Amino acid sequence: MEIPSYPASRPLDLADKHLLDAKFSALQPRVSELTFAGLYLFRHAHDYLLTMVGGSLVVLGRGYSGERYCMPPLDGDVAGALEVLWDNGLDLYGADEALAERCLKRGGVAADEDRNAFDYLYLREELATLPGNRFHKKKNRISYFAVRHDYDVAPFSEQYRTGCRNLLEVWKAMAAEEKPSFGLEIEATAEAVEKAEQLGLEGIVVTVDGEVKAFSLGERLNSETAVCHFEKADPFMEGLSQLINREFGRHLFKECRFVNREQDLGDAGLRSAKLSYHPVELVKKFRIRKVPQP
Repeated sequence: MEIPSYPASRPLDLADKHLLDAKFSALQPRVSELTFAGLYLFRHAHDYLLTMVGGSLVVLGRGYSGERYCMPPLDGDVAGALEVLWDNGLDLYGADEALAERCLKRGGVAADEDRNAFDYLYLREELATLPGNRFHKKKNRISYFAVRHDYDVAPFSEQYRTGCRNLLEVWKAMAAEEKPSFGLEIEATAEAVEKAEQLGLEGIVVTVDGEVKAFSLGERLNSETAVCHFEKADPFMEGLSQLINREFGRHLFKECRFVNREQDLGDAGLRSAKLSYHPVELVKKFRIRKVPQP
């Protein structure tokens, strides 16, 4: 659906990074989608478009089932922009609790919690150190891996790009057996590996006998939170996924208090795994729609 705008809606481009970085720096978002890399790398999966609504910069998206939506306006007259967007039949996706409360106060809208999209927020120090009995199983699995493999941990760089590509081939072979969103996530991960430096992503790799067997990539989300966008480990090496999770917290974004590890998309296994790391908060997201007036 096109909406009245100037300039016209257009696809997200790598050249928009400077603009959106500045908007997000001012906004200090809590939801994981609101970074340039987070949007750019999923621009095909969600058909992201940039547009102006009044004086507000807005990202339009498309859900996996094909429905068009808007994301929270990034500047200007947010309330006025939302009125136009709702009047054009678009739901607002990705509203945090504060924005949802403001929208509900204006009336005429309904806010639905989107549990599958809630972000998992952790204390970085806990992920890095796995303290106490709560993380006993995680530490045991890491120990299981460590005594069986000669491994090294290093910052992501050009020299590991080919190894990351090779690891992704293992995951691509599994993608055909999963739901479509899984394949789209693999495509986004592959592009992140290729363009990490351009996108401002930082990462960590684990090598075993010189081969990349795990890597993760992330960036700053706000002044006290890092977001881990992508994490892949050889699925046939027990304990490696726990190790790469720990190493992200140990080596990256040490100035951050929190790590946002994004949503579970309703996948039961992923939800269980994320909850097992004892998040300090589930960052709620809401889908807000206009309620027809009698």
